[in-house]
Amino acid sequence: MSTYFVGEGNIGTAPEYREFPRDNAEPRRLLRLNVYFDNPVLIKDGYEDRGGFWAPVELWHSEAEQWQALYQKGMRVLVDGRTVREEWEDREENLRVTFKVEARRVAILPYRIAKITLQTPVEPLEKTTSERD
Repeated sequence: MSTYFVGEGNIGTAPEYREFPRDNAEPRRLLRLNVYFDNPVLIKDGYEDRGGFWAPVELWHSEAEQWQALYQKGMRVLVDGRTVREEWEDREENLRVTFKVEARRVAILPYRIAKITLQTPVEPLEKTTSERD
C-alpha cells in the first residue's frame, strides 16, 4: 500500500549510492537519502519544530551516481513521491512496520546554501561540411 507524499526537510546523513546489476542490461541505480521532515510552527521568537519524523528517501534513476555529489548532509530538500509501508521482523521476531518514500523528484531548496558554482557551457563543435550545406 502506498500514498502520495510531498514533504520538506533536511538531509541528515551523507547520501548512499548503490548499483544493482541486471544480466546484460544497464544496472539499476539507487540514491538513498535519510531526511528529517520537520513541522515548523511560527512562534514569537521564530519557529518551533512540532512533531517531525525521519524517513529514508529512495531515488531510482540512471543519473543517481552523479546526484550523489550534489546532495549533501544538512541540505534542505522538497521530496515528491509516494510512501511505502514495509513490514519486517526484528531479532526477537517481533513484527515491525516502517515507512519509506520512493521519490519521483527531490528538489534542492535555497536555504543554508553558501555558494553555487555554475559550469561554463561547452562550446558546440564546428559543423561538418555536410551540415553547412
